[in-house]
Amino acid sequence: MGNIVAIVGRPNVGKSTLYNRLVGSRDAITDDFSGVTRDRKYGFCEWNGKRFTVVDTGGFVHGSDDVFESAIRDQARIAIEEAAVILFMVDAQTGITDLDEQLARLLRRSDKPVFLVVNKVDNHNKLMEANEFWGLGFEETHFIASISGSGTGDLLDVVVEHIHEEPELETELPKIAIIGRPNVGKSSLTNALLGEDRNIVTDIAGTTRDPIDAHYKKFGKEFILIDTAGIRKKAKVEEDLEFYSVMRAIRAVEEADVCLLVLDAQEGIESQDLSILRLVQKRHKGLVILVNKWDLVDKETNTARDYEAAIKKRIAPFSDVPVLFISALEKQRIHQAVETALEVYANRTRKIKTSQLNDVMHEIIERTPPPSVKGRYPKFKYVTQIPTHYPSFAFFVNNPNWVRDSYKQYLENQLRQRFNFTGVPIEVYMRAK
Repeated sequence: MGNIVAIVGRPNVGKSTLYNRLVGSRDAITDDFSGVTRDRKYGFCEWNGKRFTVVDTGGFVHGSDDVFESAIRDQARIAIEEAAVILFMVDAQTGITDLDEQLARLLRRSDKPVFLVVNKVDNHNKLMEANEFWGLGFEETHFIASISGSGTGDLLDVVVEHIHEEPELETELPKIAIIGRPNVGKSSLTNALLGEDRNIVTDIAGTTRDPIDAHYKKFGKEFILIDTAGIRKKAKVEEDLEFYSVMRAIRAVEEADVCLLVLDAQEGIESQDLSILRLVQKRHKGLVILVNKWDLVDKETNTARDYEAAIKKRIAPFSDVPVLFISALEKQRIHQAVETALEVYANRTRKIKTSQLNDVMHEIIERTPPPSVKGRYPKFKYVTQIPTHYPSFAFFVNNPNWVRDSYKQYLENQLRQRFNFTGVPIEVYMRAK
């Protein structure tokens, strides 16, 4: 299972406050088309060295009260399917409502770990009153106040026991996921690559199947393709489909080594694409951007070059990413997309000998030494690659605090240029020596 923690519950129990506390509320983004600032609905959390993605289901429900209730139930079902851990949130001030009881019945049937989170318990009397919530029948019941944050640390301590950092690889083959907003052509690309029509259709909201992973073995290339385009026939509400596709995408990112982010050439890169792209980056997955339906764009001499420059400007600072212009329907450059994804996979798994790393980086540091901080100069001793699932490097230095962020960025750019980490987020750490 992808490492997804979903926050489920009826409206106004404090889901988004808890979400903001877990992922840091800097995550509010502006919605391009509606001109409103909406909170981002999923983000990244790290606790006790474990990393996971948090999804606030509340961001996906719009509509009248009766639609509300069925949408919330649908989301609980999807969360049961797709998440690794579910935080079921209730409100101590209102007590148990009918909708709480319905959700509790749904969630008790799940075999996933469900934590009942009783919010707005900010003093001893409230705690006494909140005891009625044990009646919902969840062993793991936690009392918190998400506004002040009291109780959230203890909650996270037990949640991360169910999070497994890197899944045990069942396969040594590269895992490649096709991700992107609905209707950008993910299914067409999957079908073009596999040469068959693979839309998996299921009738009922709750019976989504796992993304069907396909083993691709053609033209001397071999990898696992994680198909996120599993489509459901009867999506009752538009929002439901949006929530479903976001959960699917997040799970695919968690499972993949390299993500192919598909854009529609006529729409360009939108805020939704940027949020999933930041997630790919924070999870240190490889990335290739595919601009699909390129055959439909009126072109002049520099169209592709200008288009690519515009994308790179939007995705900065992580802009060392391949951008390819394809047409899934016309099968233009789809094999190039596969080759590029496999190159990015090779970049992500590249290990550099310590001796080679030091020779190259010493010369670079000597040629452009770090600027002083309050008259003090950092002295670099040596650098080594850390054994993680993605490229990360530790520079040992007399005082890490004297190294400015701009110089760290410079070292990262130099590593990228000398050793080719195109398409891969890398980490540079300063360690005291």
